[in-house]
Amino acid sequence: MLELELTELKKGVTNSIHQQLLKSIRQKAELLKINPQAGIHIPKSLIPKIYRGKYDADNLWKIDLSGYWRMIYTIRTTEIEITNFVLDFLDHPTYDKAFGYEKK
Repeated sequence: MLELELTELKKGVTNSIHQQLLKSIRQKAELLKINPQAGIHIPKSLIPKIYRGKYDADNLWKIDLSGYWRMIYTIRTTEIEITNFVLDFLDHPTYDKAFGYEKK
């Protein structure tokens, strides 16, 4: 993503959907440093199998980004530390498919 931003800046593009998305990701990452539970908690019964299998995620959260994108993350804790792991960035149609939402 950073490479795309740099490529656009070299071409003189200072405001694109890619740059807006990257800015949104950075803002949400800063927010999660302050409040790891700032997103919307996804019920355990709705966690897609890929996140359970690939990332061993037993809790899942989503936070909305610009342009209807979603950031999917999990929270891991120890006695002294809370860590957020960003697992995915999904556009809206891909998010709907991953979580089994049907278009009506």
